[in-house]
Amino acid sequence: MPQIERVGVSLDKKLLSLFDKLIAGQGYESRSEAIRDLIRRQLSQHSVAKPNAEAVAAVFLVYDHHSAKVMDKIIGLQHSHILQTICSTHVHLDEHDCLEIIVLRGRVREINNTANNILSLKGVKIGHINLVATKVT
Repeated sequence: MPQIERVGVSLDKKLLSLFDKLIAGQGYESRSEAIRDLIRRQLSQHSVAKPNAEAVAAVFLVYDHHSAKVMDKIIGLQHSHILQTICSTHVHLDEHDCLEIIVLRGRVREINNTANNILSLKGVKIGHINLVATKVT
């Protein structure tokens, strides 16, 4: 079990009250766990700002499946980067649009390159990359 160290934090009463309401609504049982999650999230964001950091990412994209071979191109890019691609999920949104969620693993630079190649394909309407550090540095 990791060693726990207690620290003290001084906060304005109004700020603390707002924080307590926020974390209660999110289901936290204690301020400590909420603060630990905030710290982890901040450290993860700091890590993924480094191009060589190890990370995983979910790449979300909505595309028109009637667009010229866009699905073949998406699959082709995944297969050409098979060491990075963990999995993908395909969802039919309506008669024209599909949602693809592709999970990639590797260095931030490689993930961003692969994801941007996918998101820039003709037929992709909108997309987003959500990076999370696998190691906090």
